[in-house]
Amino acid sequence: MTDTQPLTPQEALDTLLAGNHRFVTGIPEHPNQDAARRTETAPAQAPFAVLFGCSDSRLAAEIIFDQGLGDMFVVRTAGHVTGPEVLGSIEYGVSVLGCPLVVVLGHDSCGAVAATRAAVAAGTTARGYVRDVVERVTPSVLAANAAGHTEDADFIAEHVRHTVDLLLERSRCLSDAVAEGSTAVVGLSYRLADGTAHLVTDRDVDVDVDADRVAGDTR
Repeated sequence: MTDTQPLTPQEALDTLLAGNHRFVTGIPEHPNQDAARRTETAPAQAPFAVLFGCSDSRLAAEIIFDQGLGDMFVVRTAGHVTGPEVLGSIEYGVSVLGCPLVVVLGHDSCGAVAATRAAVAAGTTARGYVRDVVERVTPSVLAANAAGHTEDADFIAEHVRHTVDLLLERSRCLSDAVAEGSTAVVGLSYRLADGTAHLVTDRDVDVDVDADRVAGDTR
């Protein structure tokens, strides 16, 4: 962002979704990606959002939301699974950098969720450190199974909701910021085929989403 005034959580979400709309419709602006922006952000950063998403190579955050240098503080792990390093990184984005928005971004055809569903169904587990990823996705898969879900989209949405809840349960810093209204936490699900990001859940009653821009709200 080039504005000096910090954005509200609603303005930050609107900015993010507007960028996704430009990406989807094939009219990206590629903002803040030039030498001037590089020089501007060299001394310090002031991103408007923390994006915690899956490491999937098809989910490049600055591309799918049409943003540039210094716009987003991005944290990514396979299956957007959380650990101390992730929580610390997100807290840094909120408490030190002052980001008014935290986004958990899941997506369809997620390998981590698929591997966990297969492991739960077979009663097996993965090898090596992939096992840690599977174990951290397992509660989401079990909850989706208990709810009778069978579709991939429902498992993804459940995992996004679980991740949002987990962040707020484990991070006092984040939950306090949400309670104060200085930060909002939302969950989005990305569709690989058409590039759209859809709202799954939010934890700030003041955040609203334009239904004409983002269809398929599954809250």
